[in-house]
This record gives sequence, C-alpha cells and structure tokens, in this order.
Amino acid sequence: MSAVAPLAVTNARIVNAGQPATEPTTILIGDDGIISDVAAVDIPLGAKVVDANGKTVLPGLIDAHIHVYATSMIMNEINLAPLSYVALKSTQRLGGALRRGFTTLRDVAGGDIGLARAIKEGIFVSPRLLYTGPAISQTGGHGDGRNPNYTQDPDCGCLAMTVIVDGADAVRAKVRDLFRTGASCIKLMVSGGVASPTDPIMVPQFTPEEIRAATYEANRRGSHVAAHAYPPEAIKLAVENGVRTVEHGNLIDADACKAIVANGAYLVPTLVTYDAMDRRGDEIRLPPESAVKNKQVLAAGKEAVALARANGVKIGWGSDLMGDIEEEQLAGLRLQCEIEGIERVIESATVVNAELIQRPDRGVVAPGKLGDLLILEGDVLAEPSLLWDETKPRTVILGGRVVSDAPARPAATVE
Repeated sequence: MSAVAPLAVTNARIVNAGQPATEPTTILIGDDGIISDVAAVDIPLGAKVVDANGKTVLPGLIDAHIHVYATSMIMNEINLAPLSYVALKSTQRLGGALRRGFTTLRDVAGGDIGLARAIKEGIFVSPRLLYTGPAISQTGGHGDGRNPNYTQDPDCGCLAMTVIVDGADAVRAKVRDLFRTGASCIKLMVSGGVASPTDPIMVPQFTPEEIRAATYEANRRGSHVAAHAYPPEAIKLAVENGVRTVEHGNLIDADACKAIVANGAYLVPTLVTYDAMDRRGDEIRLPPESAVKNKQVLAAGKEAVALARANGVKIGWGSDLMGDIEEEQLAGLRLQCEIEGIERVIESATVVNAELIQRPDRGVVAPGKLGDLLILEGDVLAEPSLLWDETKPRTVILGGRVVSDAPARPAATVE
C-alpha cells in the first residue's frame, strides 16, 4: 500500500477487547499506515482528521473463516468455473467485507497468488487477505465435490477451493507447493461436511500420518494448519496431530474441548452459515443431501460455543458463507453475541483472531499496530446492534486510509 498523509482520529472512545472504553482521545496513524500514538496532544501539520465524537472506535474486524472464491453453494460448480470468473466475482465479496468493517480475512479454502498480487498492486481496494489456496481433501472427503453419478477426473477444472490428495507423501508435496505459491497457511478437511455430497459428517478423514505431514511442513514455515472438523473424534485427531485451529466444531464434547486446550489450539465457530442455509436453502440451490446434513449441525452450534467457553477453549470467529448468503457476514456476530455477549464477540473477532492467524500486528488499537479501524455511531457496548446493523453509518480505515464512510448496506427505499 502506497504511503498516504498521516491520519488523526479525534475524540475517539477506543474499545479494545477486555478493556473499558477509553475517554475521548486522539489516535495518530503515520504515513506508513501504523498507529504511532493513542493519546496524542499535537496533530501533525497536513494530517487528515476524522472526528469520532460520540462514536466507538474498534480495531478492524478479522474474519478467520471466509471463502472469497465461493461463488456458489455447490462445490463442484465452483471448481468447474473459469478461475478468471471466480477471481473477478471475488472482488465483490472482498469489497462487501471491507465495507462491513473487516480489514483482515483468512480464506481457508481459496484465494491464490494472482488475487494476492492484484490486491498488493492496488488494482482494487480489499481487506488484507491471508489464503490457504485450495483446501486439501481425501478422496470422498468433504472437499470432494464430484457428483458420484459420473466419472470425473479429480484434477479437472480450476480447483479454486479444493484439491484431492491421498497419502502422507502426497499431502507433504501438496503443502510444500501451496506454500511455494504464496499460501499463508494450510486447510485440511478432517471430517465430513455439509456442502459435499457423499461424506457422512461423523466420519473422521485423513490418517494421523497425513495430518502430521501437513502440520510438520506448516510449522517449519512458521505457519499453521486449520482443520474442518465437526465431531469429537475428528477434532481430537486434528489437534493431537498438530492442527492449530478447529473450524466449526459444532458437535464438540468436553473431551474434545480438553484436547484443544491441551494442545494450545483454537476453535473458530461459524454459526451464521448454518442459520443462513437453513433459512435460504431453496434460494441458493442447497442440494437436498446438504440440507439434511445442515440440520445435524445447526442446533448444536450454539451449544458448542457455550461448552467450549466453559472448558477454557480460546474462541475465535468466522463466517464461512458461500454463494449469495455471503451478505449475512455481520449476522454471524449477532448470533455469537446472543451466546457470549458483546465484549466476548469483540474479543473473538479482534485479538483472538489475530492470535490464531499468527498476526500480532493487528486486533488491538495501540501504538505499533496496523492502522486498521472500525468506527461505529454511538456506544457499541451499550447498543451491541451497532456492530451488525448494516444500515447504520460506519467508517472503515485500512492502513491509515479511509476506505469506506457510509452504511455497509443502505436501508431500502420506501416508495
């Protein structure tokens, strides 16, 4: 990102996770996009000024489980689409996320070096994107979206979101190649899932040797592995073999929670995707077999978050929305807030997510951190709906630049 003039956010009531709101203060962001002061007395000559009087200033939000290439609810449709179309379509999803206040995204099944290059060159304005490239699935696993009624080469199509790999040596080679092409971390499918056609949710996937091959290579790169996993057996299989983040975890039990804690791992709930698929399944052409599997995990999701919290699990936040329901991203904050309250949700979507994605330079409004901010009208601790009400004004600052200064989605016009 090119250098810009310094930015001063005045009268800022800062809300960092686990801390009360500050008294009104001035945040200075230098021309390098880094916060230099949060109690500034003097504003540099030529600095742009944003007045946050009466507003809440949060760190930029982090979505730790997004799919920018998920242009459809049908996995095989995505992988068979031209990558050029998928990538161009993703720019709309990235722009929408930024307007909502998400300044960092971790794509855990998609993204690639070309999209990252376009963002870096400023071809379009986007949140900071970490990506895994295609998630790694075993044959017949959650990432195997092939129609079982037809013979289809697993390597056909653009493989935007998933790739099929079997055996520890093959997994090791694929992980090395993903890092070669710019992946920030790695995604494994370690249990059945909702969107795939042939894998029962309760069945664990990959052997310990295959998982360790991935985690060993990721750890050598200073990176990590995220694992799609619903049932306790799959969760334990993942974290006991080096996985850092458990994605979803809807069917977790107390023993699986203890395994997560013992292995220093994190849980990333994705409650909104099941809620949205349940309500809008027909609209997004959710396959019948997926609708049945969605029922299995829908009701259990909220219970899983409460159980994990009670057992000391570190809890992040993710959306996991595919197809047109990606517009419900902020509703996921509301759903998690209903279980944990506004302070916990802010913690999950900022500082905990920053920890689990291994990016200590964000998630807190403090000197030395990235100048990524979300400014909301009013007091979000007293009125939590300000965080997810897309019709209310919000200002999004990315690296010291105001990139959006309007509601994320304007209210409908009444005629």
